[in-house]
Amino acid sequence: MDFNLTSEQEAIRDAIARICADFDDAYWLKKDREGGFPQDFYEALAREGWLGICTAEAQGGAGLGVTEAAIMMRTIAESGAGMSGASAVHINIFGLKPVDVFGTEEQKNRMIRPMAEGREKACFAVTEPNTGLNTTQLKLRAERRGDTYHVSGQKVWISTAQVADRILLLARTTPLEEVTKPTQGLSLFYTRFDRERIRTREIEKMGRKCVDSNELFFEDFQIPAEDLIGQEGEGFRYILQGMNPERILIAAEAVGLGMCALKRATQYARERVVFNRPIGQNQGIQHPLAQNWCALEAAWLMVMKAAALYDAGQPCGAEANAAKYLAGEAGFDACQQAVMTHGGFGYAKEYHVERYLREVMVPRIAPISPQLVLSYIAERVLDLPKSY
Repeated sequence: MDFNLTSEQEAIRDAIARICADFDDAYWLKKDREGGFPQDFYEALAREGWLGICTAEAQGGAGLGVTEAAIMMRTIAESGAGMSGASAVHINIFGLKPVDVFGTEEQKNRMIRPMAEGREKACFAVTEPNTGLNTTQLKLRAERRGDTYHVSGQKVWISTAQVADRILLLARTTPLEEVTKPTQGLSLFYTRFDRERIRTREIEKMGRKCVDSNELFFEDFQIPAEDLIGQEGEGFRYILQGMNPERILIAAEAVGLGMCALKRATQYARERVVFNRPIGQNQGIQHPLAQNWCALEAAWLMVMKAAALYDAGQPCGAEANAAKYLAGEAGFDACQQAVMTHGGFGYAKEYHVERYLREVMVPRIAPISPQLVLSYIAERVLDLPKSY
């Protein structure tokens, strides 16, 4: 068992770090204050082909695995870009996995290549205001009329909808009362984001200001039948293809952000002198930071295990969820401790750690709550009765 990165993986990490070095703390602080999608950062990664790291070579990508993508996403977050940088490209890495697995060759070429090459942006629309993580209860309807699906309803917490060219949409095509299982009757579409038929309302939020989050209102939005992915009514099964990679990647981002915060805190602890000694000489400062490092390193090992299992085509649901849970908690603890290590200066934006603390709430909450992860582990791994 080799825990070292391969020479190719090290080269990926170093190449991403070089790109990120052109987008310094001042850049991300400005984005945090003013908002606005980080288009130049997105384009820098696109020029070098990194948006298609997991995309097959036939669709213009590098054909690498989720392991390499996790290394990339950790590096982005760890550079100081945090969740602002990671979320700007997150969906490019895993979002069209259902199309890759269940789409036709025509759909793959038409849909995946523009994303991999950075020519199109997409948003992923699943969550609704009154269903949360209970995906089988989605209310948004897509009714087929001839060769067109007519869609009406709402979605919420949809990232990058302000800049998206396309939308990956999960909608109910058969009413819930007409199916034998709640997972049936949901269909998946990938289609043009028609701003005349989809009204967006940006949500003011705690952090990650430059990557928008939105509520969407669909008013007789029309989707060509050729944009249906796979078979009608099988969409819930299809989106599962993207869930494990999503959990793995967001866990990698949480580790990266936690490591970034830890680096800031230890640097400050070495330099800050109080009572004629650096505060980093005090065990009350040392021990919490050392605990943060231990937790982040352990979380990273679970990230890499989950990614390795996924790339090998083996079941990895428990490991992907565990990685997301461990990394979310470890990242949060490290960012919080970075603020506390800085004391009053940790509350000042110019020291950046308060931004890290705000942003690390994203991987802690999304795409699944820590409580639901624990319920999943209890049920699927420990064979305890379902609690919800």
